[in-house]
Amino acid sequence: MTDCRLPKDFFFGAAMSGPQTEGSHNKGGKLPNFWDRYSDLEINKFHNNVGSYVGNDFYNKYEDDIKMLKSLNFNSFRTSIQWSRLLDKDGSINPEGAEFYHKVIDCALENGLDIFINLYHFDMPVYLYDRGGWESRDVVEAYANYARKAFKEFGSKVKHWFTFNEPIVEPMCTFHQALWYPYIRDEKRAMTVQYHITLAHCLAVNEFRLAQKAGELCEGARIGLINCFAPPYTKENPSPEDLEAVRMEDGLHNRWWLDVVSNGKLPQDVLDTLEEYGIAPYIRPGDKEIIALGKVDWLGFNYYQPARVQAPAKKFDDEGNPIFSDPYIWPERKMNVYRGWEIYPKGIYDFGMKIKDECPGLEFFISENGMGVEGEIKYADENGVIQDDYRIEFVREHLEWVAKAIEDGANCVGYHYWGAIDNWSWMNAFKNRYGFVSVDLGDGYKRKKKKSAGWIAKVAETKIIK
Repeated sequence: MTDCRLPKDFFFGAAMSGPQTEGSHNKGGKLPNFWDRYSDLEINKFHNNVGSYVGNDFYNKYEDDIKMLKSLNFNSFRTSIQWSRLLDKDGSINPEGAEFYHKVIDCALENGLDIFINLYHFDMPVYLYDRGGWESRDVVEAYANYARKAFKEFGSKVKHWFTFNEPIVEPMCTFHQALWYPYIRDEKRAMTVQYHITLAHCLAVNEFRLAQKAGELCEGARIGLINCFAPPYTKENPSPEDLEAVRMEDGLHNRWWLDVVSNGKLPQDVLDTLEEYGIAPYIRPGDKEIIALGKVDWLGFNYYQPARVQAPAKKFDDEGNPIFSDPYIWPERKMNVYRGWEIYPKGIYDFGMKIKDECPGLEFFISENGMGVEGEIKYADENGVIQDDYRIEFVREHLEWVAKAIEDGANCVGYHYWGAIDNWSWMNAFKNRYGFVSVDLGDGYKRKKKKSAGWIAKVAETKIIK
């Protein structure tokens, strides 16, 4: 597939988040969030001891960064509001926080960029984390209040809203894989977190609909959800047990969210299996009616790597948690050795077709896709420009499969690249760089375009992939 063409109205843009870019963690009335506390408690857990405090200084550089995105011929970008910056502990608007986001929104619109606002990107305010975080129904209600306040504050300006980015990640990294504090593997708690985030999403969609009816939103406003979907694959000649592993991998990480946003319900076969193993979330009377509110106007599809699974070697881990699948190493896989992720561009096509088939009529866009590389400075030329041909190849191959999916009937309308400007990323901090634009940590976070910036600017302008 060479010299593919995308539709003329296909949009290009950048994806980012508040906690990974803004910095200024204690300015403008911002309260601590989970990552600020984590950085205080265990700075050694972060690559090169770089905690959450600085992001890439978007708080001070947002005007230049927005103009940089415009220079790449992007016509939109997504960021997130930080709950801990917008609201105070009483759940009321923090005027300084609101002022900052108004300035960002206004700057985007003045530069001809549609701004997509996501409400939550793993950055739970500490005062709510201490009340139980997503294990608490009170926090679910607090999130609904936060969404309501955000819609009312910015609804006259912002057309594109999203409730959550990658809602699967917090239950996965906290209680499933125990990668994040408090490093406890507990599948029951993981499912409680996943379920409560689901309820929070549905309540926020309801708040959006109420704001719409009240005339608080601009014409054409839409609400969506963004998740990191991964098409599941297994062995070439699978056993029934391998196929069962695929069912649960797909059910927990993909169908769970697809069913909610397209049908307003959870997959019953998955709930039945969770019940069988004693880890099903507690569903209160009235919850099904809340979940029925969760249908969205469109969907964000983050894609980095496929999920390759096989039957687990044992059914329970040492703590008694059920194991539904083990990783399967595909013999032909190609790896991003820096990130440890498989590069499989066809997966973006396969899952795009899954959305087409299982969620008929649901519009979606590629809301994140990108390649992180460590030590990119070694690829700089004599002028200091990073020659990131590997990134051009990565994006080209994924866009070719996006074009193929559209040709075959997928309702995909745009593409946002993750980390168009290098940003801070959780435990990895600045270890792996994703950007078309580099950030120099030793020189005031100075920005400099990489080779890939010129390439993506041409693609965004012409819609021709070559």
